[in-house]
Amino acid sequence: MKLLRWAAALGLAGTLGTVWAAGPPDLNLARNLAATCANCHGTDGRSVAGSGSAGLAGTDKDTLMQKLRDFRSGARPATIMHQISRGYTEAQLELIAAYFAARK
Repeated sequence: MKLLRWAAALGLAGTLGTVWAAGPPDLNLARNLAATCANCHGTDGRSVAGSGSAGLAGTDKDTLMQKLRDFRSGARPATIMHQISRGYTEAQLELIAAYFAARK
């Protein structure tokens, strides 16, 4: 059941099909990449109230991707996210965004 939920959340039917041409995404990789966000955005994307960082859990994947692209390009001001977002490939950012979108 979890795998089916992940498949739907990660858009296996379309958006990332070319990225995953060799097979389905590594769900552990998605979780591990997303874990790097925990210091600021809380465990599993659930930020602590009053921390000043946005919670990521349950946020729409496309919304997260747009924010990450804006950080990467410099269109969205940031203290550190512009540097962090440049450290990931587009495919890795897609995995991270899909992971957080699947969290409820």
